[in-house]
Amino acid sequence: MAPDGQPFSADAASSDRVAEKLRGFGPLGLVAILVILFAGNSLLSGVLVLLWTRWSRTPWREIGYVRPKSWIASAAAGIVLGAVFKLAMKSVVMPLLGADPINRSYHYLAGNAAALPGTLFAVIFAAGFGEETVFRGFLFERLGKLLGRGTIAATAIVLITSAWFALAHFPDQGMDGVKQAAFTGLAFGSTFAVTRRIWPIMVAHAAFDVTAVALIYLNLESRVAHLFFT
Repeated sequence: MAPDGQPFSADAASSDRVAEKLRGFGPLGLVAILVILFAGNSLLSGVLVLLWTRWSRTPWREIGYVRPKSWIASAAAGIVLGAVFKLAMKSVVMPLLGADPINRSYHYLAGNAAALPGTLFAVIFAAGFGEETVFRGFLFERLGKLLGRGTIAATAIVLITSAWFALAHFPDQGMDGVKQAAFTGLAFGSTFAVTRRIWPIMVAHAAFDVTAVALIYLNLESRVAHLFFT
């Protein structure tokens, strides 16, 4: 019997079993993880995470979807931090790591107004929404279930997800992309581990990438990269 005294329906019982299996690490749970991680598109993977969350009846807060106290303040903070972080990476961190001042993979964007709409859509939705939902929200939830919630477990999760995030950037950006993504993964992952709130990180990630696109489009990459180091 249900808590309200009404009999359970077969459909409800079946739905409960599916939800439980999706939350677990049996065949269905593992298939769900693999489908999400290897969907081939960050935006699609992010959407699949939302579907998994709903169908598995996982609380939204478990993947960081917590309503901020102020959407405006949260968005503003994310934009500022993301832009400043990118400028610091470009002008200080990447030069110290010996990176090419020019992002060769995306240099075609320089002065290319026709390519901007598609690129901005990708960095805002595929990167900001998709990558954060998968690498921070989903993977933190899944690995948290396996490793626990302590400090050591959280540190391990940040390192694992950051390494995976970095390697995912190798095919299209090479080792320089891996180096940059390792730093951003550690920064965003550590922030999420402490706050467990994904919205500001999504905005910061999108702002980080939009700033990167702006530097390329305006042909300012080399100038910023040599701001402190010749």
